[in-house]
Amino acid sequence: MSSQKRVLVTGAGGFIGHHLVGYLKQRGYWVRGVDIKEPEYATTVADEFELLDLRRWDSCLQATRQIDDVYALAADMGGMGFISKNHALILHNNALINLHTLEAARVNGVQRYLYTSSACIYPEYLQTDANVTPLREEDAYPAQPQDAYGWEKLVSEKLCEYYSAEYAIETRTVRFHNIFGPLGTWDGGREKAPAAMCRKVAMAKLTGNPEIEIWGDGEQTRSFCYIDDCLEGLYRLMGSDYVEPLNLGQDRMVTINQLVDIIAEIAGVNVIKKHIPGPQGVRGRNSDNTRLREVLGWEPEIALEEGLARTYAWIEDQVRAKLEHTEVLAGVAS
Repeated sequence: MSSQKRVLVTGAGGFIGHHLVGYLKQRGYWVRGVDIKEPEYATTVADEFELLDLRRWDSCLQATRQIDDVYALAADMGGMGFISKNHALILHNNALINLHTLEAARVNGVQRYLYTSSACIYPEYLQTDANVTPLREEDAYPAQPQDAYGWEKLVSEKLCEYYSAEYAIETRTVRFHNIFGPLGTWDGGREKAPAAMCRKVAMAKLTGNPEIEIWGDGEQTRSFCYIDDCLEGLYRLMGSDYVEPLNLGQDRMVTINQLVDIIAEIAGVNVIKKHIPGPQGVRGRNSDNTRLREVLGWEPEIALEEGLARTYAWIEDQVRAKLEHTEVLAGVAS
């Protein structure tokens, strides 16, 4: 067998996983991508791409065969509209994915396993104020995640900790804070806030209707990290000796209203915000990057405005194409 390191990316049909495959290929790795679906917006560059259901034990054994390192990104997930209404589905599917994938990696002799957790593991009682204190890694306990998505992530973090202590497999755990960028889900109900707001602003611009809907009062706060910084952080963490969970995100907090204003300025359009009832998640969330800087000697560098400009341009193109397609269909129907 070649001395080239062989890497598995699970969830390679999704947003972050698809980008990660390309990132690793550029660095000379042999990459197998696995997902239940193929990438939606661009063709994968993986050396192998296999359509497998990682809720199944036999699929996980197949995915992890002859692999050195695993980046475990596979998950049933989406934005607040999805995770607030599908607790049982999410907990069931993601528990099966992570239990089977990690055990299969152990059985197949994988050397290093990076598990992608989430800021959703942090306790709700620390996130009740929009002006939230940035969340440190040790704030995870006493545990009280808001949703099943966060509870499952927290249990899988502990699973990685125990596997690393008891078996011959090294694990790394990263906690994502709102990753965004092009080639991600932008409509259909599973999109995250940056993509949803880019879509709504693009619709306002292209249709001439300036009104956009925002769930709640729009004063809930978040930090948002661009995909290129996410990939760099993942790669650095995998290559490090750090075994505890680590935040990965920007530490600049903005309100959803401010997020919309930034996107509208990028688009060159004036919008009217219409606040409506809807799932909002926790009131405030921000990343404390103190440990990230200490461990990796690095932190995300791409400004929110720059990342949103790249993302908005791509989403506006998607919205325009969809509108043009709809008009064509309407013309055919008439």
